[in-house]
Amino acid sequence: MANEILSRGVTRRAVLGGMAGVAALSIAGRVSAAGGEAPALAQLAKDGKLPPLAERLPKKPMVVTPFEKVGTYGGSLRRGLRGSSDHNGILRMVGNQSLVRWNLDFTAVQPNLAERWEVSDDATQFTFHLIEGVRWSDGHPFTADDVVFAIEDCVKNTELYSSTPAQLAVAGKPVTVEKIDDYTVKFTFAAANALYLENLATPLGQHPTLFPKHYCSQFLPKYNPNIEADAKKAGVTSWTELFRSRCGDIEIPSRWGNADKPTLDPWVIKEPYAGGATRVVMTRNPYFWQVDTEGNQLPYIDEINFGISQDVESLMLNVISGKIDIQERHISVLANKPTLSKNMEKGDYRLLTLVPSASQQCQIYFNITHKDPAMRKMFADKAFRQALSIGINRPELIDIVYFGQSEPYQAGPRPTHPWYNEKYARQFTEYDADKAGAMLDEAGYKKGGDGFRLRPDGQKVFFSIDVIPTLYPDLVDALELVKTHWAQIGIDMKVNTIERALYYTRGDDNAHDAAVWPGPGGLDPMLDPRDFFAFHPQGSRYAIPWTLWYTSNGARGEEPPESQKKRMKLFDEARSTADLDKRGAIMKQIFDIAAEEFETVGLCLAVGGFGIIRNNLRNVPEKEPDSWSWPNPGPAMPQQFTFTS
Repeated sequence: MANEILSRGVTRRAVLGGMAGVAALSIAGRVSAAGGEAPALAQLAKDGKLPPLAERLPKKPMVVTPFEKVGTYGGSLRRGLRGSSDHNGILRMVGNQSLVRWNLDFTAVQPNLAERWEVSDDATQFTFHLIEGVRWSDGHPFTADDVVFAIEDCVKNTELYSSTPAQLAVAGKPVTVEKIDDYTVKFTFAAANALYLENLATPLGQHPTLFPKHYCSQFLPKYNPNIEADAKKAGVTSWTELFRSRCGDIEIPSRWGNADKPTLDPWVIKEPYAGGATRVVMTRNPYFWQVDTEGNQLPYIDEINFGISQDVESLMLNVISGKIDIQERHISVLANKPTLSKNMEKGDYRLLTLVPSASQQCQIYFNITHKDPAMRKMFADKAFRQALSIGINRPELIDIVYFGQSEPYQAGPRPTHPWYNEKYARQFTEYDADKAGAMLDEAGYKKGGDGFRLRPDGQKVFFSIDVIPTLYPDLVDALELVKTHWAQIGIDMKVNTIERALYYTRGDDNAHDAAVWPGPGGLDPMLDPRDFFAFHPQGSRYAIPWTLWYTSNGARGEEPPESQKKRMKLFDEARSTADLDKRGAIMKQIFDIAAEEFETVGLCLAVGGFGIIRNNLRNVPEKEPDSWSWPNPGPAMPQQFTFTS
């Protein structure tokens, strides 16, 4: 199925192949803007409680070609969340409305709220033409004023956010956004930003454009002189806290907790994601701006019910008993696959295949910028990190935790990627406990009487590694094995299982010894280079103060060493280079330096994932990319999912 792209601004990347087409998009007037609509909305319009459909849709709505067939209205889609901090589980399902978006293959950026765009020859200016007539979920028009407000008044507000997100800042200067007319907006960067369209299609590129001015302006001092009194009345300590609670956060969105905030998503919050909640319910957006090929307003499905489970076992039981319609998040662990395969008939579902874009299944980030000088010195010792790496029995770990479905790996693009770097990917992955012990001896970490090693200052070598068990249970199992491997070479380590919110808080405060996360950048190294240098204020957990220095242009954080500054400079050069060959040559320099510095320790190549789809849920592609940059299953367009019965 071919994609209909009517914009000359589309860019392409050859990183993932072998998938069927899905849900072609176009901006066209070939269907009536006043086609079919959900029966409940039709009744509201008949009763005068809603405007007629023709007044709720754009003049030329975006047309979505369903994956299999034109659907029917109705039904409640059931999906699972984990605990109180699984906001991204909602975002991945419904929160993908931005100016542009990815196609299913993760190879092209295509139109969305912007029907077309132009890019200047030097890649410093991006002019977006918005779909005329799109409305927020409360019926208020979506215009260029919202985009300008979102970035100029909110994202660039230093009282709200300490620094402008990396994708909106180039050469140390934030983007300037200006309104050309009601439906045209221009982004101007201080230097070339050749990757901006790709970044704009990711979650971190989407959120800064999603603040409705008519609603969120009431929470800014610029527009509301009584804001501090309003904050006090609301029971919060400041207007900034009030803004975040009402309008969300650009990094980790909290927008699902406020049912009053207008949205552009297919479904809107009915029962919020709040403390003590057992579920989150979203109901269809009566002003959603997309239609199918027969002019029927999307979405087809009436509502989404996100049940909140406190453990993976409960979620698995719901899947097996047929109480979940689509799920991959939290259950995509190899240990679960035999059980899910065995119960397909009982649960009346089929399996979903996920193609990983990540590089590493489990990356260990030692905090090289630790607050404790002695811990900092230890983690900054490259010989220490190298010794611990070869002290890991990766073949045993892969067999036990990942059923033999991987291979030893450090970091960097996957072997199939044209930028694959052999040294970066494979060095120090061969298990040799004797050599690891000798290296530690030589580096000054001698064994004490209890068999565990001491630092040169005489204190015992001991540290904890933070991990989120509810999000990545396999990483807990992997770390428990690593703990036994390291004990054999005299290293004492604690597997510190904590909730996601605390994980982020400890990282933000630079209060962690070490942490783990799946290493990104396997197929999308330009979009998420957090492992290659200190790029991401939350993701590059081996040196968060260095990331703050980078993202604030030296105004905050801690100045990094020259090898880091060189990579930062090279990456800025790479992302301003439109020529893919030149960009690749620059990135290979980054990989060479990263290999030499060896700041992080990887365990094994990222393993392909899976999920389930109930058999009566159709228009769902059964093979999808698995990536935060492609926040599955959202780009598969759940608004065109439909039930057959």
